[in-house]
Amino acid sequence: MISEEQFNYEITSIIKNAIREDVGDGDHSSLACIPENATGKAKLLVKDEGIIAGVAFAKAVFTQVDNGLVVDTKINDGTHVKYGDVVFFVEGSSQSILKAERLVLNAMQRMSAIATKTKSFVDLLEGTGTKILDTRKTTPGIRALEKWAVKIGGGENHRFALYDMIMLKDNHIDFAGGITKAITKTKDYLETTGRRLKIIVEARNLSEVEEILKTPGVYRILLDNFNYTDTKKAVAMIGDNCLTESSGGINETTIRNYAECGVDYISSGALTHSVHNMDLSLKAV
Repeated sequence: MISEEQFNYEITSIIKNAIREDVGDGDHSSLACIPENATGKAKLLVKDEGIIAGVAFAKAVFTQVDNGLVVDTKINDGTHVKYGDVVFFVEGSSQSILKAERLVLNAMQRMSAIATKTKSFVDLLEGTGTKILDTRKTTPGIRALEKWAVKIGGGENHRFALYDMIMLKDNHIDFAGGITKAITKTKDYLETTGRRLKIIVEARNLSEVEEILKTPGVYRILLDNFNYTDTKKAVAMIGDNCLTESSGGINETTIRNYAECGVDYISSGALTHSVHNMDLSLKAV
């Protein structure tokens, strides 16, 4: 996974780019009718139900826009909220609050939706020992926010990007000339470049699982689109040789069944690509 320093860089970059995109050469609506020295106070109001996420991000946005803004947090990230709850108050320059408003809302609405969906999956896995993972199926440019939201919801992050883990999927395997060649070439590459990256290999059937196990050094085997019966067989075959992960269209109805097959992880793109934003508002008080 990426370092804390890299993660913080990603968040700062997201904020700077979002402000550039939204504000441009000025918030002329506010500049036109609100005095430069006017001050005010606003509240983040919940108009929905679920897991709140993005409070820490909102603070970072307010600081970037105007470090004179003061945030009084009432509800922290990861807390279940309901209609009418007030998450925080922000006070200071009225122009600055309005400049930050849309970025804060857009981010928190999406992050809260992701955290809420993740928590629902975590609850479905309770007692199984299986953990839920996100994927790279994220919105371009704001992956760090979406993966942060998964963590807030109780899930775990898969690799962040192409650079922090090796993942040999079907196309890599086919282009490389087969599983054994793909793994062997990968291990040679890592040795030559001096990189210390974990290797995950996708298996499409039990024969491929068997072939992967013949080459040591694989961190995790991804069982892609396996049925329950073959998943159980694969888990038994793999044993303690490496970790296991199920993926491929797994949803709220099937996730518990796959977990009960004994896999260590289940990955789901739906955590980030199939959510309905939480309804939040920033209202003057």
